[in-house]
Amino acid sequence: MKLRVWARDLTLGARFAVTGGRPGLLRTLLTATGVGFGVALLLLAASLPNMLFQREVREAVRAVDASREVTAPGPGTFLHLTRATTYRDDVVSGLLLQPDGDAPPVPPGATAFPRTGEMLVSPALRELLDSPEGALLEERLPYEVAGTLGKGGLIGPADLRYVAHVDFLDAGNLDGRGERFGWSVPEEPMNAFLILLVVVACVVLLLPVLVFIATAVRFGGEQRDRRLAALRLVGADVPMTRRIAAGESLAGALLGLLAGAGLFAAARQFAGSFTIWDVNAFPSDVVPMPALAALALAAVPVASVVVTLVALRGVAIEPLGVVRASAPRRRRLWWRLLLLAAGAALLAPLMGRVAVTETSIDTVPVVTGTVLFLIGLTTLLPWLVEAGVKRLHAGPVAWQLAVRRLQLSSGTAARAVSGIVVAATGAIALQMLFQAMERDFTLPTGEDPSRARIAVGFRDRTADEARDITARFTRTEGVDAATSILESHVWRPGPLEEGKDFAPSASIRVGDCSSLREFATLPSCRDGDVFVALAHGAQGSPDDARVTAVARPGATVALRDPHPPKDGPERPPADTPVPLWKLPAGTKVVDSRPDPTGMYQYGVLATPSAIDTGLLDTPYAQNMIRLDPAVPDAADHVRNTTAAVDPTAWTKDLKDIERDAAFSSVRTGILVGSTLTMLLVAASLLVTTLEQLRDRKRLLSSLVAFGTRRSTLSWSVLWQTAVPIALGLALAVVGGLGLGVVLLKMGGQTVQDWWVFLPVVGVGAALIGLVTLLSMPALWRLMRADGLRTE
Repeated sequence: MKLRVWARDLTLGARFAVTGGRPGLLRTLLTATGVGFGVALLLLAASLPNMLFQREVREAVRAVDASREVTAPGPGTFLHLTRATTYRDDVVSGLLLQPDGDAPPVPPGATAFPRTGEMLVSPALRELLDSPEGALLEERLPYEVAGTLGKGGLIGPADLRYVAHVDFLDAGNLDGRGERFGWSVPEEPMNAFLILLVVVACVVLLLPVLVFIATAVRFGGEQRDRRLAALRLVGADVPMTRRIAAGESLAGALLGLLAGAGLFAAARQFAGSFTIWDVNAFPSDVVPMPALAALALAAVPVASVVVTLVALRGVAIEPLGVVRASAPRRRRLWWRLLLLAAGAALLAPLMGRVAVTETSIDTVPVVTGTVLFLIGLTTLLPWLVEAGVKRLHAGPVAWQLAVRRLQLSSGTAARAVSGIVVAATGAIALQMLFQAMERDFTLPTGEDPSRARIAVGFRDRTADEARDITARFTRTEGVDAATSILESHVWRPGPLEEGKDFAPSASIRVGDCSSLREFATLPSCRDGDVFVALAHGAQGSPDDARVTAVARPGATVALRDPHPPKDGPERPPADTPVPLWKLPAGTKVVDSRPDPTGMYQYGVLATPSAIDTGLLDTPYAQNMIRLDPAVPDAADHVRNTTAAVDPTAWTKDLKDIERDAAFSSVRTGILVGSTLTMLLVAASLLVTTLEQLRDRKRLLSSLVAFGTRRSTLSWSVLWQTAVPIALGLALAVVGGLGLGVVLLKMGGQTVQDWWVFLPVVGVGAALIGLVTLLSMPALWRLMRADGLRTE
């Protein structure tokens, strides 16, 4: 019986929501719009796990299967080499294939294996190559475009990918031999610090959405209450009126569910058209997890009914009207502080309990404590706004209008900015976590970009070829300077030591004096000099002993391994003499220094005329290139030159820091979520402001009719938005710093920057101006004289 009564009253309220005339329908549409924004973001959040999982699956499917080693060529085997390059900060991934037979497997995403000299490209790469912006990249990929890769070979619509059929792979320049595509790698457990970061981020990013939904279902409260008073006049009792009001909110929430599903479906179709923080996805991959989607969709209508019933407890709906003009009850502070204390009590015992070596954390108290703390701040905001605006009085007319409005209805203003408080608090705490964790997950590489911006390596090069390569780099546009060395090894000649199966060796590097100075501190240098670079305490004596066992002033060394391994690459016949070279007696012993890549290189350093480089064993040419910062595409010109010399050469951009891959992935995901949350906060504040203006339509028209200037009312709207946001941001700064300190203490971290809240405050100030600007057209329209019309 009771269920039937509830169903009847809720249905009646839903009918009022859509048939109550233009004002009622407009209010319902505002509610549906607000709820729709929140539902769409919840569905997007529920889709993120599947989207990231599908990206990993696609990456595994298109990779060459390395689970089984393939050594012998066959009709279905192929040589492969992965080539990734950077073009204007965009990564272009490539796969070079060379079939052993006539029946190689077709690469994922392709319909046929390309012919020699041809490549298959992704749609995004084809579009780039066909545009003027891709001219430089086209020079780097000297293959004819023969087709397009489909979804099976891409991780996203914006993926820049090519697969080329080449004929220059050999045993020295490939990744391996394969026979099929598609393999998987066991996922490594995530670090406990990163788990903590993800858990806190999920709470911080989704709670503002729930707060906004709870605010949206209360749109139009004053006008709805007046109509409920009319229902009391015709015989409805108080419980029935409240259920009817809940039915009105339920109708808006259900329409919001439909609107949110529609927004999500539309956004899903355009998922591949947008790249946020280097992440995009195919529409088919943006699918909500069923459990999360069902929870979100069920929570919205339930929340609409509960929030409405709770809100009406403080409203006296009588047959002759709604008691709204009476002084509101004084808000109590104790229970709000109790929520904050409860959240802190759950988080405090976890201080010092999260170690970097662990792979799990106690998720329940972290989530519960964080939620209680943030909800406590949200409930504290109405009390703070009420207490703050009571003390605001004198000022210009616009200020007094805004203050008086806030004093009469501070709860409405507080609810409008509650989402900002939660988002700002979480943003401050997350930023504090980021800064502290960056020390553990962002490591200095030791590389020195000021000495060289790019390092390039070429296999099996003669001295003449190395000089020619260096000359080509020097002539390349944007290159400021280029150094070159030829690297190989020297061995100790003679029989093997007892119990050893290899001869001791040391590296040798041949180059001009300026190039050799990149590897050691040279007192003086001219062509013909030879040096032995030792650690001398830089990295310890074992390296010195290893070098001096082979190379020292006056020693004779072998320029080819006198005892090559039996299973090694082909060598000259056994009776072929091993070339020898004697270090000059005047060879200087010098201290090594880190090269631009940050590595200490020990061994022999020789200038060109001191040794016949033609006798070196498979010498390796390496160039260190310094760029002209005034040339914007200098790095791409260097990569083009490298590819023209040898497509299999490696190129390394030198950077002074390097971030952990998992940390970077988590950071990217949180930045994407934060961007979407801030967009929702801006949209929610705008919708709430428009709803409040619409509800005060008659009042605004009356003020204009009595001579109030429109500019004065515009400034009053600005102050009505600015004062609650300013108080909310002040609360968020205190709460965010406090929450951040507690979370840092969990992992034994310390605060790196107490001023981390300044960017968040700047975003809040920008929101004030944006919302005020966007609400001006609606305000000017509502100030027209027809707002005084009544029926």
